[in-house]
Amino acid sequence: MRIIKKSHSCVRLEKDGQVLVVDPGGFSEEDAALDADAVLVTHEHPDHFDELRLRAGMEANPAAQIWTLRAVAEQISAAFPGRVHTVGHGDTFTAAGFDVHVHGELHAVIHPDIPRITNVGYLIDGGKVFHPGDALTVPDHPVETLLLPVMAPWNKISEVIDYVREVRPHRAYDIHDALLTDLARPIYDRQIGDLGGDARHLRLTPGESADL
Repeated sequence: MRIIKKSHSCVRLEKDGQVLVVDPGGFSEEDAALDADAVLVTHEHPDHFDELRLRAGMEANPAAQIWTLRAVAEQISAAFPGRVHTVGHGDTFTAAGFDVHVHGELHAVIHPDIPRITNVGYLIDGGKVFHPGDALTVPDHPVETLLLPVMAPWNKISEVIDYVREVRPHRAYDIHDALLTDLARPIYDRQIGDLGGDARHLRLTPGESADL
C-alpha cells in the first residue's frame, strides 16, 4: 500500500491499481478526490468534507462511491443516488479493494458550549492504517500506521502524545496540520518523537508519499 499525503487531513491510499481517498475537505487540494475509486469522509466539518471536491471526483469516475456517516450522507445522497453509503461505529465494508472497519461516534470536545457532532474513524486493511477524523479514538485492534491529528482547536500536544502512547502504532504520520506553522513544527516533532513511546513519528509534505 502507498500513502500520499494531501493537505491537512486528506490522504490518498493506493493498492493494486485502486485509489481510496479520505477526507477531501476545503483545506485540501481542489483535485484531492480526482481519480478516486472510493472516498471516505469522517464528519461534516468543512476542512474534512467539501461537496465541490467530492463532486469533482464522483463526476470524473462514475463508478466511484462514498462511505460516510449520516450527517454527511444526508447532504449528498440525492446528488449521487446509489453511490453514497451510510456507516457507523462497528460497521465493516470493502471500498475499492480496501477492507474498512468503522470506529468511533463523536467529534472531540472543542468547547463545552459547542454541541458535539458525530465523527467516525476508519481502520483500513486490518490496522495497516487508521484515520481517526477529529477524535482521539483508540481502535480495538493493533495499528501499524496512525494518521495523527497533530494540531487542532480541540487538542493540545499532551493529548496528542498520550494518544500515540495509547494506540501504540509502529509509526505515526501527521495529519490535521494546516494550522501548524513551519516555525512550530520542530517543537511538535521533538516532543512527540521523544515522548510518544516506541512509535516512529513521521511527517510527509503535501504530495509526498511512502510505502507501507
